[in-house]
Amino acid sequence: MQGAMLRHQQPATGRKPVPRGASRMVAKEPLSARLPKPGIGFLKKVLWPVALVALGFGAYEGAQRLMPYADRPITKIAVQGDLSYISQQAVQQRIAPYVAASFFTIDLASMRTELEKMPWIAHAEVRRVWPDQVVIRLEEQLPVARWGDEALLNNQGQAFTPRELANYEHLPQLYGPQRAPQQVMQQYQVLSQMLRPLGFSIARLELRERGSWFLTTGAGSSGPGIELLLGRDHLMEKMRRFIAIYDKTLKEQITNIARIDLRYANGLAVGWREPIAQPTAEPVVAKN
Repeated sequence: MQGAMLRHQQPATGRKPVPRGASRMVAKEPLSARLPKPGIGFLKKVLWPVALVALGFGAYEGAQRLMPYADRPITKIAVQGDLSYISQQAVQQRIAPYVAASFFTIDLASMRTELEKMPWIAHAEVRRVWPDQVVIRLEEQLPVARWGDEALLNNQGQAFTPRELANYEHLPQLYGPQRAPQQVMQQYQVLSQMLRPLGFSIARLELRERGSWFLTTGAGSSGPGIELLLGRDHLMEKMRRFIAIYDKTLKEQITNIARIDLRYANGLAVGWREPIAQPTAEPVVAKN
């Protein structure tokens, strides 16, 4: 007979089993204790924008109250610079419409633009000087050559048109397309440096529409002026060739030369002056 093993089971109840070990209840912290407490950094972030707004508003209000006392009428205009072609009276008349403004309201940019419209002014600088003064510094044009028949060129190749050109007929005369004054001025300066050691100056330099260059020297110690036909390309090489041949061959005959054509690849052609016809002596008739 097999033995049977019986298990003793606890009767089922509605209670939960009691956990082993000791345990205790912990009270929850209130919400105010768990929130981050405001510190100095937080106060700075909040108060700094407020302080800036208050400071800006105070500065604005103060400026508005002080403006009538600080914004004075302009009482003095000082014109500086070495003026040879324009007078201070002409400058004063030009800026007269702007002087009626006050120290803070005067339009310096428009005044400068108006001054630089004057033909002889190359650059104008205008600034305020507290409490009631405006200082103007002017730089005049430096005429270097005539541009065509109605304008002058400064050393930068910029054309300007003064009222009177009769006093500048001694300047060299440059011609060229309207788009090319700076190119012609640059070429004039280079060629002048090359010819000066020979005793030549440039009386006329022309750039034609097709790109050909024509130069006429001025009369001087080297003799009467001569015309140099330079063509379109390799101007420096052609001028060096002319200088070399001039020293060896042409110098002794320069008074008889009217023009020199340098448009050849390896040489030049000389055009001679027409001989001056000597007046024929009239026969003397003896009278009784």
